[in-house]
Amino acid sequence: MEKYFAPEIECASRDQLRAWQDERLVKTVHHVYDNVPYYRNLLKEKGIEPGDIKGVEDLHKLPFLTKDDLREAYPTGLLAVPMRDAVRIQSTSGTTGKRVVAFYTQHDIDLWDECCARALTAAGCTKDDVVQVSYGFGLFTGGAGLNGGSHKIGSLTLPMSSGNTDRQIQFMCDLGATILCCTPSYAAYLAESIHERGVRDQIKLKAGIFGAEAWTQEMRHDIEQQLGLKAYDIYGLTEISGPGVAFECSEQTGMHINEDHFIAEIINPKTGEVLPDGEKGELVFTSITKEAFPLLRYRTKDICVIHNEPCSCGRTFRKMSKPMGRSDDMLIVKGVNVFPSQIEAVLINKGYPANYQIIVSREHNSDVLEVNVEMTPEMFSDSLSAISVKEKELIDAMKAMLGIYAKVRLVAPKTIVRSEGKAVRVIDKRNLY
Repeated sequence: MEKYFAPEIECASRDQLRAWQDERLVKTVHHVYDNVPYYRNLLKEKGIEPGDIKGVEDLHKLPFLTKDDLREAYPTGLLAVPMRDAVRIQSTSGTTGKRVVAFYTQHDIDLWDECCARALTAAGCTKDDVVQVSYGFGLFTGGAGLNGGSHKIGSLTLPMSSGNTDRQIQFMCDLGATILCCTPSYAAYLAESIHERGVRDQIKLKAGIFGAEAWTQEMRHDIEQQLGLKAYDIYGLTEISGPGVAFECSEQTGMHINEDHFIAEIINPKTGEVLPDGEKGELVFTSITKEAFPLLRYRTKDICVIHNEPCSCGRTFRKMSKPMGRSDDMLIVKGVNVFPSQIEAVLINKGYPANYQIIVSREHNSDVLEVNVEMTPEMFSDSLSAISVKEKELIDAMKAMLGIYAKVRLVAPKTIVRSEGKAVRVIDKRNLY
């Protein structure tokens, strides 16, 4: 039987959810207009007064925010409360130039912890579970969010952070961890390391909550098989709060959006036009309960679909699909849109581990796409001619998937650098700017 952390909210009627959203959106617009000069100027440029926003039906009147706005307003230009009322910052990882800094009041952290508690509960977590949090701690939101959610439930929490794989496996075995929270690439790496050490029979994991990077259904099934757990997706971004903006239930057909805290839209990334549910486009979020750092119509750059069909789990929140790529991270090779997830799907379908690297270069004014793929130990023992045949098979499968030629090179096991955080899948050597 599906369990809920906050059933009166997660299973509320659509009318009730809409009423909460209307009321909270109006309040948030007034809050930022009164307290954030940067927002006030944006709204005035569009000729909008707070009184023009009566509810969700007026959301489209508001201007979009982008990461460029956050960088321009760095560090405190979007802070909506006095600095003395903020108790924490979190920051994006891997951003060039000015980092994005998000502020939190204690109230914001409490709400974020509850969103993560809902995600953990949907994955079957109770007070009797042992939750191993192997997302990075520090400025990265992953560790802090799931750690707070686990505490909210009352589970024994192992705040491991990422890395130090020997210690991860020792604690997993000795303390009987039942829920693992980390990036999918690190889950795959842990699975590989557990099998190498011969301790698979000591692992008690029943569920994993994996997010912070793109992963395919094929990778999900591979991790589930290797670790003997059910793998759940979770979505979030530092700018909006962190993990827990949306989460999977047992049905695993998309992630429920915590709609009492966030309003989601799908837009045409080129025109900004709002698209109906069921159409693919760029995901836009408005936070409606945050005090310190509320963002209105923030463009995530994630490409996905929102569905509103009823879910068998009983939750009434709409679902978003797993992101299908990013409008900014998408590779354009020889004029063709290429997403790493497409390449990963081909590899896992063909029985290869999810250890690969995509290298794009430019030779004689023409794009060259190369994919280095790690072999399994069994494959590595094959003759050179057999390996050549396997490379040719992958080249044909890639062309069928992508529509363009990709050079495929099978490399020895363990030669592609393992990741203990976010995997570096793409190296673009082209000097495009």
